[in-house]
Amino acid sequence: MTTAPALFPAIDILGGRCVRLLQGDYGQETVYGNDPAAQARAFQDAGATWVHVVDLDAARTGDPVNRQVVAEVAATLDVPVQAGGGVRTLDDARTLFDAGVSRVVMGTAAIEDPELVDQVADLGRVAVGLDIRGEEVAVRGWTEGTGLLLTDAFERFSNRGTDAFVITQIERDGTLQGPDLEGLAAALATTGVDVVASGGVGRPSDLKDLADLAVAGRRLAGIILGRALYEGTIDLAAAIQTLKER
Repeated sequence: MTTAPALFPAIDILGGRCVRLLQGDYGQETVYGNDPAAQARAFQDAGATWVHVVDLDAARTGDPVNRQVVAEVAATLDVPVQAGGGVRTLDDARTLFDAGVSRVVMGTAAIEDPELVDQVADLGRVAVGLDIRGEEVAVRGWTEGTGLLLTDAFERFSNRGTDAFVITQIERDGTLQGPDLEGLAAALATTGVDVVASGGVGRPSDLKDLADLAVAGRRLAGIILGRALYEGTIDLAAAIQTLKER
């Protein structure tokens, strides 16, 4: 029996509040709450075995204004936290690990300085966040293209200290229009590193499609859920139970 992907309910923090952006557009923000730690506890109470946290302010500017909020989320939970957003330096990563984060996600800094991934891996578990627009990796809170293709990114990072890839299809993020199954299948075929999918999940059938996705015996290690949880199109507890039964 294969292991079902872990569900990662997401908490995106902007100005200390829980928000979601549409397709990474900071001008299209929806606020869902003012207490990220309380939201994290609710996810844990629903059965989540991970919580995914992003500091959107830091992702855009590099200024870690929400680090204390991230620390509060980690401190309130008994399950591991995966956190990213603006992790530009070794000290940024160390601060998150010291705050109780179990896995740090690096995007912009990893693309600009791949050796930093190895250095962070010496401190703890590190995921490389690959935010994709078309086939191109974007950085700085999805505001800049890099010219780097996803396949090239796999080649660059698969043999480093990468614990997982978090792959986000920007055009689908926050749309609830379904995940990029074809692109994720290609990812599973290309890298032996764990793949965590993000973007587009809007209904329970999307989760089933992702859980059933397999390439040469490899399956997704995780699925990040955002807007679908906040809008109520997916119930977290029910989704976790459904995946356990598959």
